[in-house]
Amino acid sequence: MDKFVINGGKKLRGTIEVKGAKNAALKIFAASILTPETVKIKNVPEVEDITRISELLKDLGVEVIHPKKGEYQITAAKIKTSVINPYIAKKLRASIVLTSSVLARTGNVKFPHPGGCVIGERPINVFLDGYKALGAKINYRNNLYNISGKLRGAKFVFSNISVTGTEAMLMASSLAKGKTVLKNCACEPEIESLANFLNSCGAKIRGAGTPFVIIEGVESLKGAEYKTIPDRIEAGTFAILAAATKSNILIKNCEPEHLDSLWIVLKSAGVCLKISSDSVEIIPSRLKTVDVKTHEYPGFPTDLQAPVCVLLTQAEGQGLVHETIFESRLFWLDELKRMGADVLMHDPHRISIKGPTKLRAREIESPDLRAGMAYLIAALVAKGKSTLNNVYQIDRGYEKIEERLRKIGAEIKRI
Repeated sequence: MDKFVINGGKKLRGTIEVKGAKNAALKIFAASILTPETVKIKNVPEVEDITRISELLKDLGVEVIHPKKGEYQITAAKIKTSVINPYIAKKLRASIVLTSSVLARTGNVKFPHPGGCVIGERPINVFLDGYKALGAKINYRNNLYNISGKLRGAKFVFSNISVTGTEAMLMASSLAKGKTVLKNCACEPEIESLANFLNSCGAKIRGAGTPFVIIEGVESLKGAEYKTIPDRIEAGTFAILAAATKSNILIKNCEPEHLDSLWIVLKSAGVCLKISSDSVEIIPSRLKTVDVKTHEYPGFPTDLQAPVCVLLTQAEGQGLVHETIFESRLFWLDELKRMGADVLMHDPHRISIKGPTKLRAREIESPDLRAGMAYLIAALVAKGKSTLNNVYQIDRGYEKIEERLRKIGAEIKRI
C-alpha cells in the first residue's frame, strides 16, 4: 500500500481550493438510478469512494461515463440485478443508500451489511425500520438482507438523527405512492442538496434541511444536471491544518456558511480569520485552548473532531473534547499520544488535551479517513520525518492531497 513521507515542522503559505463534497456526490450517484434518463454530475471529487460507488452502479447494469475530470454521466435505463455487490459494498458505508434507490426503482434489493470506517457501531436499523414503514418486507439469509415490496407513503419518525437514514428515506419516498412525512430528520447541507437534485428531476420534496420533511410521491423521475456543493469537511480540515501549523493559507471555493460552528471554535481558540462569501483566510495566531463538543448539524461536525484534537495539542491550556456521535471515535488518539500529545481519556466519549506540546515525528498508520487526515496534520506540525501508512484511507475522501499540499509548501511525497 502507498504511504506518505512527511518532513514536518515547517510553516505553509498560499492558496488551496476545496473540491466537491464526497458525501454529497455519493448520494447523487445513488439517486441517479431513480430515473431511466441520463444524470450529469459536475464538480465530483476524484476520490476512492467515488470509484467504489461507480463500480457498484456498473455491477447493477448502470452506464457510468467519466468524460473528463470531475464530471460523470449516469444512465440507469435498465437495472440488470437488484443485488448490490457484497465485495464492494463492504468497503463503502455509503453503499447503504443505494438500497433505497434500487428498492424504489425495482421493488426489490439484496445487500450485505455495509462497510467503511471503523469508528464504532453503525447499525442499519434506521433503514430497515424506514423501509418497513413504507410497506416493504424484510428477511435476512445467507449474509444478505432481502427487501421487497411496492412502497407507499407513510409517517416515519427517526428514533435517532441519521444523515444517511434521512437521505435514504428521501430517495425511497420520492417514488412511493402517496405522501410521506418524516420527522426528526438530519439537517446537513448535503441533505438539502440531495433534495434540490431530486426536485430538479421532478420529485416533490418540502422541508429538506429541517427536522420536518414532506414528500409527495411521483410515478417517475427525469434526468437532470447537478453541480456538487463544496466539501465543508475538507474546507474545515484545511482551516484547522493552517491554524495548527501557524500558517497563512487562503481556502478558496468553499461555502463558509456551512461551517459556522467551526468558526466559533477557532475564534474562541484565538485563530484570526478573514471570511468572505466563498473563501476563508487563516492568519498565524497564538492559540489558546477551547472545549469542543460534536453534535449533529448545525453543531460541530464529528468528522472534524480528529483534526481539532491535533490543533489543541498546540494550544495553551487544557481543553475537553466530547464526542457525542460515535462511541469509538476517540481511540485513534493512542498514536497521537505516542507522538507526544498530552491526552487524558476520561471515558470512550470524553478526553482532555493539554498544550502546547512538541509533537515528535514517527511512523504511524491511518485507521480511518478522518483520523488518517488528523495524523497527516500532526506529521506536518511535528519536526522531522514521519511516515504515514495506509493512505488509501485518506484517498477515500481527499483528492490527491499530497499534490495540493506541496503547492502550499508542504514537504510530502507518496511512495
